[in-house]
Amino acid sequence: MFDEEELRRLSPQERLDLRRALAALDSQDARASNIGGRRRAIFLAVIIICCLCLAAWTGLLAATLPRYYRAGGWRGAWVGFDIGLLAAFAAAGWATWRRRQILIICLVVLATLLCCDAWFDVVLDARTSGFELSLLSALVIELPLAAIAVLTVRRMLRTTFAVMRKYQGESGPVLRLRKIPLVGAEPGRPLSDLFAGPVEHAGELSATKRAA
Repeated sequence: MFDEEELRRLSPQERLDLRRALAALDSQDARASNIGGRRRAIFLAVIIICCLCLAAWTGLLAATLPRYYRAGGWRGAWVGFDIGLLAAFAAAGWATWRRRQILIICLVVLATLLCCDAWFDVVLDARTSGFELSLLSALVIELPLAAIAVLTVRRMLRTTFAVMRKYQGESGPVLRLRKIPLVGAEPGRPLSDLFAGPVEHAGELSATKRAA
């Protein structure tokens, strides 16, 4: 057991090696427990099914929906949407003020709602007298705010990953966001593992250990 004085006497490189060793032990424990692996597989399966169903449903709507339609509940739809947008702004403001990590989720929701607002305003006002105003609002207000929210989320995620790497004893430039691995996930696993049962996984793990 190290005490504080012994840790202070270590050189920066020795402290770096110590952090790496401790992080490696923690990683081995996490892999041994295999917590969350089945949940990730189920979640991926749900996403794939939703994508296939939504693609088919979109094609059906494109072929069957009328070009023009008189809608009911118009006021309730837009007022309700704007209330949701206001709630997203308020939640993002609260999370920013309190410096909470949930700000990432708030900003993603806010950016999504802003893009939806811009899309429906422009599309539904097409060929009307309000089209120019809707287009200007989308280009000057909604889409720039959505872009700021997305860029802020990107910066926060990369900063979080950089802090994690620091405590794991790693250094160097931070990876691009699309290359950062999911925390607790094993990168490089084939899609066929999604449909493999626990017996197949156990056999594969045993074969890997024997080969090692």
